[in-house]
Amino acid sequence: MTGTGDHHGRADDEAAYDLWSGLHDGLDPRGSVWVAGWVRLVHRCARPLARRGTSPDAVTLAGVAVSTLAPLLAALPDAWPALALVAVLLAAVLDGVDGALAAQTGAASAWGRVLDPAADRVSDLLLLGVLVVLGAPLWLVALVGAVTLLLESVRSSAQVAGMTGPGAVTVWERPSRVIVAVLAVLVHLVVLAARAAGVDLLPAVDGAAVVTLLAAISLALALVGLAVLVRAVRRALVA
Repeated sequence: MTGTGDHHGRADDEAAYDLWSGLHDGLDPRGSVWVAGWVRLVHRCARPLARRGTSPDAVTLAGVAVSTLAPLLAALPDAWPALALVAVLLAAVLDGVDGALAAQTGAASAWGRVLDPAADRVSDLLLLGVLVVLGAPLWLVALVGAVTLLLESVRSSAQVAGMTGPGAVTVWERPSRVIVAVLAVLVHLVVLAARAAGVDLLPAVDGAAVVTLLAAISLALALVGLAVLVRAVRRALVA
């Protein structure tokens, strides 16, 4: 029984890799341990939802709802920000599950192709909102948000103009944005725990300063990502 289960599990994973590759311009996720692991995770989460007949659009909207909780929970005192960390990670998983569910069920639709990127951009801004709540300057985070939206606008416009695929996988994609939000919440939790224990970790640096540094790094990554994408788009459309 175990051998049969393992065989079916591997077959399901191979099918998931093929589905993902078909949606990403033929890229093979097996070439990266991290990407392959991510594909396995979201497809395994999607399978029970597919059996229940869950709509991919419902999962997309659930991801936005969970993302909305992240800055709200991060703003609360005591241990509530720990739940913000859970919200950020869960929203990231749901962002992958909706596409996996659509691929498994063949339920991809024109409306879904509009809803999904729109929901992603809302989630991006909500994740950046976590940085503001935790002390980063609003103007700095607003710049990060503006460059992020510009990057995605360039990509979507290029695809309408005939570019296939994402153009380029830059240093400022969805995983990077999630990682920044996770790090910001973790820094905040460490500072809270240190204060509760009466420990002064860095007398000259508080949590808000570290979160501001994360926002500045995010802006740099977003600008680099935009430059790389513009170059790739020009090469793809002008050639």
